[in-house]
Amino acid sequence: MFNYTFGMPETLAIAVALLLLGRWIKEKVTILKKFFIPAPVVGGLIFSIVTLIGHEYNLFHFSFDSQLKSLLMLAFFTTIGFAASIKMLLKGGLSVMIFLVVSIILIIIQNVVGVTLCGVLGINKLLGLAAGSIALTGGHGTAAAFGPELVKAGAEAGVSVSVAAATFGLVAGCMIGGPIAKRLMHKYNLKSTSEGENTEIVEGKLTKDEKNIDENLLFNALMYIIISMGIGSFIILGFKKLGMVFPAYLGPMIVASIIRNFMDKKGKSLPLHCINIIGSISLQLFLGIALMTMQLWELANLAVPLISILLVQTVIMALYTYFVTFRIMGKDYDAAVIATGHCGFGMGASPNAIANMETFTKANGYSPKAFFVVPIVGAMFIDFVNAPIITFFIEVLKTK
Repeated sequence: MFNYTFGMPETLAIAVALLLLGRWIKEKVTILKKFFIPAPVVGGLIFSIVTLIGHEYNLFHFSFDSQLKSLLMLAFFTTIGFAASIKMLLKGGLSVMIFLVVSIILIIIQNVVGVTLCGVLGINKLLGLAAGSIALTGGHGTAAAFGPELVKAGAEAGVSVSVAAATFGLVAGCMIGGPIAKRLMHKYNLKSTSEGENTEIVEGKLTKDEKNIDENLLFNALMYIIISMGIGSFIILGFKKLGMVFPAYLGPMIVASIIRNFMDKKGKSLPLHCINIIGSISLQLFLGIALMTMQLWELANLAVPLISILLVQTVIMALYTYFVTFRIMGKDYDAAVIATGHCGFGMGASPNAIANMETFTKANGYSPKAFFVVPIVGAMFIDFVNAPIITFFIEVLKTK
């Protein structure tokens, strides 16, 4: 067997090449665009399939430098911390807070269901988290970040299962969202009372006035991210000294959130659009490296149990949005649109939520409330809440 270890520059170069390959393939394959499958996932999976062939036929084996992947992961999740603005949460009003609570309850349900079913099927219960909120509410970013944590805790297939479940969730979330909202609209005779065009409200999105990004703006954004990462790392070390283990990115997220809310209180602004751009680039490269280093052969014996768990999770997601999200959010047209959006990011990611809502409202009428509430929770707060909940579940399962 041919063995080769790629250094940091080579690892990054391969990740970039796979990212470009994934983008090219997405342009050619419509279904990948429809379900918002990330380009790094497309390219990375192709490479991991190649390594699977090499492994199965004893032809070759590749190893990669992991330091850059860890750095990119920290950078991405630090940018998530800058979105956790209490001011924005309060500005969103009671509806945003209620929907955040509804989403947190779903996170707990997904993990309890995943862990319970793993116990019934006789596989490592930690993998229930991989097929729970790590992959579903969390998406590919959280899956790639927490996969290694599951491996450390004793679930060898943690990375592969997490990423596979996240990919399943992207598709499933888009497939169930529309039918659920349509059923609710017909059953309760709901109609839109608003006029206007669909607009995605995500703070920090690049505006026309911000297109001319200069060196100072990018440097300032990078400075805030690096400082948060550095201080946050010391926080994690402090927790370890106290016997508490948390993922490496939780500290930087906390520091970033503190900086953001301090700046809000002082009435000062942050270069959020630049921070988001740096976060997006970090995520794409991080996913590329994480996907191309997956060991797909670990999934061989878990395929049937994993699919079974994910199908159950899909049914629960549908029932939850139909009977819980819709009713708690007001049992009106806006609530139906929020329900289809919840299917999107509860099983996949924020772009899926927006896509579900846009598709439904184009045919049935606009919902400004839904297009305000869902992005704030799905894009700004849910990852910040999901991480400590996952960490709690991992620690509980490790002690059993």
